[in-house]
Amino acid sequence: NLTPYDLSVDMLDMHADRNTFHRFDKFNAKYNPVGESRLREVFMKTDNYIGGLYFAKIIKEVCEDLEESKYQNAEYRLSIYGRTLDEWDKLAKWAIKHQMYSDNVRWMIQMPRLYDVYYANKMCKNFQDFITNIFQPLFEVTNDPSSHPELHAFLNHVSGFDSVDDESKPEHLMLNKDSPLPADWNVSENPPYSYYLFYMFANLVVLNNFRRERGMCKFVLRPHCGEAGNVTHLVSGFLLAESISHGLVLRKVPVLQYLFY
Repeated sequence: NLTPYDLSVDMLDMHADRNTFHRFDKFNAKYNPVGESRLREVFMKTDNYIGGLYFAKIIKEVCEDLEESKYQNAEYRLSIYGRTLDEWDKLAKWAIKHQMYSDNVRWMIQMPRLYDVYYANKMCKNFQDFITNIFQPLFEVTNDPSSHPELHAFLNHVSGFDSVDDESKPEHLMLNKDSPLPADWNVSENPPYSYYLFYMFANLVVLNNFRRERGMCKFVLRPHCGEAGNVTHLVSGFLLAESISHGLVLRKVPVLQYLFY
């Protein structure tokens, strides 16, 4: 029942204090103005009904500030969800159309761990569909840049990949030789953190070797890790990632803290 005249900064409920960034659920709540995602989609998405125009203009303003300062650089994040095969092309076309490049900015691509949501909405039949939607276009453009020309240009400004979601969600922790392959993970249960990270790592290793052979830029795996949840997330991050973001749980695990530092 809101009208534009009722809206205020207080009503948007997006004030961020230091605790906002310590827990994903608190951050996610603040990231939804007035408790809904609609305004976020209007202003902070690349594929909305205005083609991501507002989002692009805001980023351009920030990029210009960085370029003027000369000595400041930034690494911003854009999302690839793994729902469809054409997500990469749509994102790249947005970036090229609005000239989203700067010598002071690189992009991290974050992939939300939302397989269970996509499965429930019949967007994918199994976890392999999710992985294929993310990585197949990258292998195609590496093999033949002319197959996705905008994506080929955009990837020159991408530094790596991130895995994001609420780590405090309960999960089945086991990942071993008996765990089902992605094509056999065809149930509604979301795979554990380590399962996501392993298959991102496995695909990135092959992709990076392929791109190295062809003289193209490579990507790092730098996930959100250890923000909350089980300590096995940090073990997975230590074994598979180039580095991690957050690591708040490290203060409770001295052995892993020693290994990371």
